[in-house]
Amino acid sequence: MTQQTLAIPRLYQAPMEGVIDHHVRALLSAVGGVDICVTEFVRVTHTRLPRKVFLRLCPELAREASTPSGVPVRLQLLGGNPDAVAWNAAKAVEVGARAIDLNFGCPAKSVNNSDGGACLLQSPHRVEAIVGAVRRALPAEIPVSAKIRLGFEDRSSYLDNARAAENGGAGELAVHARSKKDGYRPPAYWEYVGEIREQLAMPVVANGDIWTLDDFRRCRDVTGCDAFMFGRSLLARPDLALQVKAFCEGRDYTPMAWRDIVPLLWDYYLTTREVYPAKYLGNRIKQWLAYLKLGYPEAQVFFERIKRLREAELIEAAFARELAGGDTGIEAA
Repeated sequence: MTQQTLAIPRLYQAPMEGVIDHHVRALLSAVGGVDICVTEFVRVTHTRLPRKVFLRLCPELAREASTPSGVPVRLQLLGGNPDAVAWNAAKAVEVGARAIDLNFGCPAKSVNNSDGGACLLQSPHRVEAIVGAVRRALPAEIPVSAKIRLGFEDRSSYLDNARAAENGGAGELAVHARSKKDGYRPPAYWEYVGEIREQLAMPVVANGDIWTLDDFRRCRDVTGCDAFMFGRSLLARPDLALQVKAFCEGRDYTPMAWRDIVPLLWDYYLTTREVYPAKYLGNRIKQWLAYLKLGYPEAQVFFERIKRLREAELIEAAFARELAGGDTGIEAA
């Protein structure tokens, strides 16, 4: 039996450096349910980046900034110099970007030590300056959004940084419900996101620890948001966005089973087989399996089978067995 129809949320694929590249964006957007994808960040220092840098990280710019299935892709920039970020944002639009997202959330030490990402949350006036410079550099019809955490060493600056992004001219704000110091450790502090939503006039996107449909329902109730961003959870459950949409539309939906996931993995393997050096063959599949095992116990079994394999014929033989529905190593209930 289906339930009452709810407001249909906007659902975003979160940027994940070194994990969600254009190949993964193509696969996840083709599964369905995702409304907007966001790229890995383009790092900006004090230089003017050439066109090829934007196209390398976001080849979708050459096809109207959309995935092959037609889902819009936002280009994300990361940097601490307002003028440099603004110039490169304008260059990205010239290359084909139709929306710019600004990263104030990356917790990586290498990034923070290079004046980028979450370290900027220590100075809300710098967040406002960067957002403002980018907004002024772009045509009015090009959306500018930002992504923040709740703070750097603690969560005390969450409203200051949210207001800074809005004052700078951002049209939308994604909030990862943790500080930099919190890292990715649970819990996510959704109540802060709810307060930000109440205080700002612009739309707020809730992000952090939305692993399941039940998590989505709780996050929606706590934050009051109508937009949500999935990162690791979309890798663990590629159809999570579809589950959410079906729930809100009052439709019955049967989540993807492992047998539906294996062809996605196989497609990804074939797509990336020639992209990486032979010594790294299969590494991206193994990386994805590390997330998939959170939603599918069969993924752990398959990972154990291929984790030491480097030769194409052996990896492909393991895939052939899995695609044929071979023994998963998991006992039936």
